[in-house]
Parts: sequence; structure tokens; C-alpha cells
Amino acid sequence: MTEQSGRSDSRPLAAPGASAEAAAASAGRLHLIDAARGIAIAAMVVYHFSWDLRHFGYIAADVTHDPGWRLFARSIAASFLFIVGVSLVLASRNGFRTGRYLRRLGLIVASAAAITIVTYFVFPDSFVFFGILHHIAVASVLGLAFVNAPIWLVAAAAIASFLAPTYLAGPAFDPPAMVWLGLATFIPRSNDFVPLFPWFGVVLAGIAVARLAHWLPTGLTATAIPSPRMVSPLIWAGRHSLVIYLAHQPILFGLVFLAAQVTPPDLARLQPSYVEACTSACIRSEIDAETCRRTCICLADRLQAEGLWDDVMRQTLTSDQEAHYVALSSQCRVAVER
Repeated sequence: MTEQSGRSDSRPLAAPGASAEAAAASAGRLHLIDAARGIAIAAMVVYHFSWDLRHFGYIAADVTHDPGWRLFARSIAASFLFIVGVSLVLASRNGFRTGRYLRRLGLIVASAAAITIVTYFVFPDSFVFFGILHHIAVASVLGLAFVNAPIWLVAAAAIASFLAPTYLAGPAFDPPAMVWLGLATFIPRSNDFVPLFPWFGVVLAGIAVARLAHWLPTGLTATAIPSPRMVSPLIWAGRHSLVIYLAHQPILFGLVFLAAQVTPPDLARLQPSYVEACTSACIRSEIDAETCRRTCICLADRLQAEGLWDDVMRQTLTSDQEAHYVALSSQCRVAVER
């Protein structure tokens, strides 16, 4: 989702006078990292476009809560954060460039602040206060402490980060100023929430893998990816990932908005898809399929009768509406089981 503190240009990281083999190895690694970041940014565009289609009611897929979509979104975030760790190691191997690092960090911080401000006005009930860019900014600073630390310490810190929400979460972390740590007893409303824990563990994993890769034979670390010409769009996207991240969603959102003015979606036709998705989610709660189906049909009817259907299809429910949605679901469940 953004360019990291590691080098993203195609010039080798090898020091002046290094062997041609070392230079080739560095170039190969950079092409690979740029291409990997390009794949992640492409996947992110797909996810956000799908979210936009759902938001305006063109599709019924629950992009925010469906397990498959959630896994897709988390894999995208993990890809970017893993690359953050790898990039920090690469940026430090031949002398850390403080000026370059601070310029990129400043750009990321400014971009994160812009995301917060814009989403606060567009989605005041679910604005982004600690999303992927915010996490990358913080991780880019904290990660420096582990770039030259013993591998065992990096691995231990990664494991501790992954386990922290399970063993350390509690009411002490519920105040708004502490929620970004990911140790609160609740998940805040936000269109993009990537808390420090457990996600910093992914950054540390990237650092550990990059450090270990330095010990591997040259042939393994300088691996071939297909000819750069074949993957040049991905490499280009990887090098310009921050610009793409900042620009793509306003463009996509605006285009879908314009489409909705010209050909408004028929939200009523999404009822069968909604019932199917609702039933699948209900069954995962170990309730029998027939009860789930009837409950979801009842819920769809009640939502339309009470004027909440459009907001549910567009995923624009307020906190009060969400509470009413849950109440309606419970009422339908009771009615079906009588």
C-alpha cells in the first residue's frame, strides 16, 4: 500500500567495487520485491473496487465481514507489512541512509494523516484513525531496533506480537488513546484498522526472513523472476505503490458513484443473494440450515419494511442502526423457532 523505507529503484545495493555476482543478486532481489509489492497493490485495488460496488449496492457480497473476503484483505495487509520488514533490512545492509529514510517516513506520515482527515469527513462513524499507512509509519520506526538484533530476539518479538492480543488484552487498553495498540476488549469501527499488535509480528517476520536469506547461497537469494519486461507493470506498480494507494480509491469510488447516478442499482434484486450470504454466516454458528434460511428471509423482509434495507446493502448503518439490526435478527430468530 505504500513504498517502504527500503530501496525501490532497480539499482543494486552492492557497495562500490563489489563483484558482478553480488550486484546481480541485489538487482534480482529488488526486482522481486517491487514485483511482490505490485501484486499486493493490484490485489488491494481489486478489494477496494469490490467494496465500492457493495457500498453502492451493485453486489450483495459482504466484502467487510465474509470470511473469504476478510482472509483476502488480511493477506493483502500481511503482504505489505512483510515487505516493510524486508525493505528495512535491505536499506541497512550497505549503510543506512538517514536522509532517504526520513524523507520516505515523512511522506508516509503525511499520507496517513491525509487519509484520516479525508475519511473523517466522508465516513465520520468509521474513519481511518490507524490503518495500513499508520501502521507502516510506526513499524518503520520500531523495526529499526530489530534490523541488527540477534535473530532469536527478532523471532521472539514476532511471536510475542502475535500472542499479545490473546494474553495482554484488557480494559486498561480500552481508552481511545490506547486502541491503536490492538489490545482493547473491542474492535473499533473503522474502514481500515491495522493495530500494532498482532500485525507488527508480520513486519518482524519480514525482518527475520530477510536476515536469514542473507545467509543462503547466492543462487537462492538472487532468484530469478521472469524477465523484467514480462512483469514490468507489476514492478512499476510496486515502485509507485504510495501514489497508487492514495489515488486509486478516490478514482474508483467516484466512478462507481457516477455510475450510480446514471444507472442506480436495483437493491431489491439483491435479496436472494443477501439471504444466501446471511444463511451461510448463520450456519457457521452451528444453527441448522432451515432455521437459518427462514430467519434470514424474515430479517430481509423486516429490514425492507423498516427502511433499513438500502443502508444494509450499502453498508452505511450507523451505530444505532446496527444495534437495531441485531435486535431485528434476534426477533426473527425467536419468531422462526416458535
